[in-house]
Amino acid sequence: MRRLVYRKARRPRQEPVVRHRLHVTKGDMVQVVAGEHKGKRARVLRVDLKKGRVTLEGVNLVKRHRRATTAGGESGIIEFPAPIHHSNVMLLDPKTGAPTRIRRRKDKDGTIERIAVKSQQAIPRNR
Repeated sequence: MRRLVYRKARRPRQEPVVRHRLHVTKGDMVQVVAGEHKGKRARVLRVDLKKGRVTLEGVNLVKRHRRATTAGGESGIIEFPAPIHHSNVMLLDPKTGAPTRIRRRKDKDGTIERIAVKSQQAIPRNR
């Protein structure tokens, strides 16, 4: 006699994580081209590939009320930069300092370098 086996309920599978391919990396100098902080220039502090957002130094500062978690910990209002969408920033041209779009080009050794559209100069990656 066969054993009775219940099938598992059909559950939707978890969607695979989509990583956005961004035109900016950590350490780049960019200019904000849209939003509340339009026109500000800043350095990229952090890049979130899953959400497609970048955190800039001194841009989009938000305040949080923080409670002291330990007996000796400090509480108060802390201010830190919040991320903005990567489409709201443009890289700065190394030659003129103006915001520019970029193209990608493969070097002879196979590495991809970013090229400024306006001046055709390579934008170095800050490692």
